[in-house]
Amino acid sequence: MERQPTLSAARAEPARGAKGFDAQALDAQGFALIEILCVLAIIGLLAAIILPAIPRSTTRAKLESYAVETAALLKSDRNSALRRQVRVATQVDAEARAIRSGVTGQTIRLPRDVIVQATLASRCADRATGRSIDFFPSGMSCGGTIALARPGMGYEVRVNWLTGGVEIVPQKLL
Repeated sequence: MERQPTLSAARAEPARGAKGFDAQALDAQGFALIEILCVLAIIGLLAAIILPAIPRSTTRAKLESYAVETAALLKSDRNSALRRQVRVATQVDAEARAIRSGVTGQTIRLPRDVIVQATLASRCADRATGRSIDFFPSGMSCGGTIALARPGMGYEVRVNWLTGGVEIVPQKLL
Protein backbone atom coordinates (compact mmCIF):
# COMPACT_ATOMS: atom_id res chain seq x y z
CA MET A 1 0.00 0.00 0.00
CA GLU A 2 1.34 3.34 -1.04
CA ARG A 3 1.44 6.02 1.56
CA GLN A 4 -0.10 9.37 0.67
CA PRO A 5 1.34 12.64 2.02
CA THR A 6 -0.60 14.45 4.69
CA LEU A 7 -2.10 17.87 4.06
CA SER A 8 0.76 19.80 5.72
CA ALA A 9 3.34 17.87 3.71
CA ALA A 10 1.44 18.62 0.50
CA ARG A 11 1.62 22.33 1.22
CA ALA A 12 5.33 22.18 1.86
CA GLU A 13 6.08 20.57 -1.49
CA PRO A 14 6.04 22.95 -4.50
CA ALA A 15 3.40 22.24 -7.09
CA ARG A 16 4.87 21.13 -10.36
CA GLY A 17 3.15 21.69 -13.66
CA ALA A 18 3.00 19.36 -16.59
CA LYS A 19 6.45 20.39 -17.83
CA GLY A 20 8.07 20.21 -14.43
CA PHE A 21 8.46 23.89 -13.46
CA ASP A 22 7.42 25.52 -10.22
CA ALA A 23 4.10 27.46 -10.63
CA GLN A 24 4.41 29.42 -7.33
CA ALA A 25 7.95 30.55 -8.13
CA LEU A 26 6.77 31.76 -11.54
CA ASP A 27 4.08 33.96 -9.91
CA ALA A 28 6.62 35.56 -7.55
CA GLN A 29 9.13 36.48 -10.29
CA GLY A 30 7.35 39.47 -11.92
CA PHE A 31 5.07 42.40 -11.15
CA ALA A 32 1.37 42.41 -11.66
CA LEU A 33 -0.09 44.94 -14.05
CA ILE A 34 -2.01 46.60 -11.22
CA GLU A 35 1.23 47.16 -9.29
CA ILE A 36 2.84 48.88 -12.29
CA LEU A 37 -0.25 51.06 -12.79
CA CYS A 38 -0.23 52.10 -9.12
CA VAL A 39 3.43 53.11 -9.31
CA LEU A 40 2.80 55.13 -12.49
CA ALA A 41 -0.19 56.86 -10.87
CA ILE A 42 1.91 57.84 -7.83
CA ILE A 43 4.69 59.20 -10.07
CA GLY A 44 2.10 61.19 -12.05
CA LEU A 45 0.63 62.69 -8.88
CA LEU A 46 4.06 63.68 -7.58
CA ALA A 47 4.95 65.28 -10.91
CA ALA A 48 1.69 67.25 -10.92
CA ILE A 49 2.47 68.59 -7.45
CA ILE A 50 6.19 69.28 -7.85
CA LEU A 51 6.56 70.58 -11.44
CA PRO A 52 4.52 73.80 -11.02
CA ALA A 53 6.72 74.76 -8.07
CA ILE A 54 9.91 74.66 -10.15
CA PRO A 55 10.72 78.19 -11.30
CA ARG A 56 10.94 78.63 -15.04
CA SER A 57 13.08 81.26 -16.67
CA THR A 58 11.59 83.89 -18.91
CA THR A 59 11.87 83.01 -22.58
CA ARG A 60 12.98 85.45 -25.26
CA ALA A 61 9.42 85.67 -26.59
CA LYS A 62 7.99 86.38 -23.14
CA LEU A 63 10.64 89.07 -22.54
CA GLU A 64 9.67 90.66 -25.85
CA SER A 65 5.99 90.57 -24.86
CA TYR A 66 6.84 92.39 -21.60
CA ALA A 67 8.64 95.07 -23.63
CA VAL A 68 5.66 95.41 -26.01
CA GLU A 69 3.23 95.58 -23.10
CA THR A 70 5.36 98.29 -21.43
CA ALA A 71 5.53 100.30 -24.67
CA ALA A 72 1.76 99.99 -25.15
CA LEU A 73 1.13 101.28 -21.61
CA LEU A 74 3.45 104.26 -22.19
CA LYS A 75 1.83 105.05 -25.56
CA SER A 76 -1.61 104.85 -23.97
CA ASP A 77 -0.58 107.33 -21.27
CA ARG A 78 0.90 109.69 -23.89
CA ASN A 79 -2.28 109.54 -25.97
CA SER A 80 -4.39 110.22 -22.87
CA ALA A 81 -2.27 113.28 -22.06
CA LEU A 82 -2.80 114.60 -25.58
CA ARG A 83 -6.51 113.82 -25.70
CA ARG A 84 -7.41 115.10 -22.21
CA GLN A 85 -4.94 118.00 -22.28
CA VAL A 86 -3.53 117.07 -18.84
CA ARG A 87 -0.17 115.96 -17.50
CA VAL A 88 0.07 112.18 -17.04
CA ALA A 89 2.80 110.49 -14.97
CA THR A 90 3.61 106.82 -15.56
CA GLN A 91 5.20 105.41 -12.39
CA VAL A 92 8.30 103.23 -12.85
CA ASP A 93 9.56 101.28 -9.84
CA ALA A 94 12.58 99.22 -10.92
CA GLU A 95 13.17 97.75 -7.43
CA ALA A 96 9.60 96.48 -7.16
CA ARG A 97 9.65 95.44 -10.85
CA ALA A 98 6.45 97.35 -11.57
CA ILE A 99 5.27 99.93 -14.11
CA ARG A 100 1.96 101.66 -13.36
CA SER A 101 -0.19 103.69 -15.73
CA GLY A 102 -1.01 107.23 -14.64
CA VAL A 103 -4.43 107.09 -16.29
CA THR A 104 -5.89 103.60 -15.89
CA GLY A 105 -3.87 102.41 -12.89
CA GLN A 106 -2.96 99.25 -14.79
CA THR A 107 0.24 97.75 -13.39
CA ILE A 108 2.74 95.57 -15.24
CA ARG A 109 4.59 93.29 -12.82
CA LEU A 110 7.77 91.70 -14.12
CA PRO A 111 9.14 88.33 -12.91
CA ARG A 112 12.23 88.04 -10.71
CA ASP A 113 14.49 86.63 -13.41
CA VAL A 114 14.03 89.76 -15.56
CA ILE A 115 16.54 92.50 -14.79
CA VAL A 116 14.79 95.89 -14.74
CA GLN A 117 16.76 99.13 -15.01
CA ALA A 118 15.20 102.56 -15.40
CA THR A 119 17.00 105.71 -16.53
CA LEU A 120 14.64 108.57 -15.76
CA ALA A 121 14.95 112.34 -15.62
CA SER A 122 15.75 113.61 -12.13
CA ARG A 123 14.06 116.96 -12.83
CA CYS A 124 11.42 117.76 -15.40
CA ALA A 125 9.41 120.96 -15.88
CA ASP A 126 10.61 122.50 -12.59
CA ARG A 127 9.56 119.40 -10.68
CA ALA A 128 11.65 116.61 -9.19
CA THR A 129 10.64 113.27 -10.67
CA GLY A 130 13.07 110.38 -10.80
CA ARG A 131 10.38 107.72 -10.41
CA SER A 132 8.09 108.51 -13.33
CA ILE A 133 7.92 109.33 -17.00
CA ASP A 134 5.68 112.39 -17.39
CA PHE A 135 3.71 113.12 -20.55
CA PHE A 136 2.50 116.67 -21.26
CA PRO A 137 -0.56 117.96 -23.16
CA SER A 138 1.75 119.23 -25.91
CA GLY A 139 2.95 115.66 -26.65
CA MET A 140 6.36 116.19 -25.07
CA SER A 141 7.59 114.13 -22.14
CA CYS A 142 10.32 113.94 -19.54
CA GLY A 143 11.78 111.02 -21.46
CA GLY A 144 13.50 107.96 -20.12
CA THR A 145 14.57 104.42 -20.80
CA ILE A 146 13.31 101.19 -19.24
CA ALA A 147 15.67 98.26 -19.84
CA LEU A 148 14.33 94.71 -19.52
CA ALA A 149 16.97 91.99 -19.70
CA ARG A 150 17.76 88.37 -19.03
CA PRO A 151 21.06 86.60 -19.70
CA GLY A 152 21.83 86.82 -23.40
CA MET A 153 18.94 89.07 -24.44
CA GLY A 154 17.35 92.38 -23.57
CA TYR A 155 15.06 95.17 -24.74
CA GLU A 156 15.07 98.89 -24.10
CA VAL A 157 11.80 100.79 -24.14
CA ARG A 158 12.80 104.37 -24.93
CA VAL A 159 10.66 107.47 -24.54
CA ASN A 160 11.87 110.50 -26.52
CA TRP A 161 11.72 113.64 -24.38
CA LEU A 162 11.01 115.99 -27.30
CA THR A 163 8.33 114.06 -29.17
CA GLY A 164 7.08 111.70 -26.44
CA GLY A 165 7.44 108.87 -28.95
CA VAL A 166 7.94 105.35 -27.60
CA GLU A 167 10.17 102.78 -29.30
CA ILE A 168 11.48 99.30 -28.48
CA VAL A 169 15.14 98.60 -29.20
CA PRO A 170 16.51 95.03 -28.92
CA GLN A 171 19.84 94.67 -27.09
CA LYS A 172 22.33 91.81 -27.40
CA LEU A 173 23.88 91.04 -24.05
CA LEU A 174 26.85 88.83 -23.28
